[in-house]
Amino acid sequence: MNDTAGSAELFVNIVEGRRSLREFKPDPVSRQIIESVFGVAQRAPSNCNTQPWFVHIVTGDTLEALRTELPAKFAAGEVALDFPYDGQYQGVYKDRQYASATALYDALGIAREQKAERNAWFMRNFGFFDAPAVAFFTLPTGFGLREACDLGMFAQTVMLGLTAHGLGSCPQTSLAFLANVIRPTLGLGDHEQLMFGMSFGYPTEAAVNDVRTERAAIEDVLTFHC
Repeated sequence: MNDTAGSAELFVNIVEGRRSLREFKPDPVSRQIIESVFGVAQRAPSNCNTQPWFVHIVTGDTLEALRTELPAKFAAGEVALDFPYDGQYQGVYKDRQYASATALYDALGIAREQKAERNAWFMRNFGFFDAPAVAFFTLPTGFGLREACDLGMFAQTVMLGLTAHGLGSCPQTSLAFLANVIRPTLGLGDHEQLMFGMSFGYPTEAAVNDVRTERAAIEDVLTFHC
């Protein structure tokens, strides 16, 4: 096997190995690994190399404080976002959204009519699924759709880097629902706005971490023009 073929196979394995994980070991992730992963991710592309992103890594006592406060604030309805989000989809996009939820709750053994159990599981988002570290991703204030795309490419590179190191991650839009709590806790300035959070750490062997969501067939998304 030549070097090119070997690199391609490694890349495929990392991409296919990445998935959203929802149960983590308490083992801390070393600062050296975190800096390595996010440092390499700085090579992600962005429009005119603007690199429109900031990241806040939260661990230790600060993380535990948020792990206690966020569920209580969300349950009390104290929700505020820096960016609008309604989560309403139509057609095939709604079908995929529902299929994703079905795959998750089937793995957990929670039936559709078990509303309380489903809600309790959703609330685990705000406890970071017991992860020992969370990254909060922000955009410079005043930036919009184009820069959000750049941030997405950066975040994907981060997730692939975590996977390469044997770590797991879960990008969470839900963590942006409580920007009103996260902003003052982290001392975020007026120059940045919270887009989403990402729990990460070493995954457990729980069944929920084996959930695989379906992907659209390549012919549904790829068009050749010759």
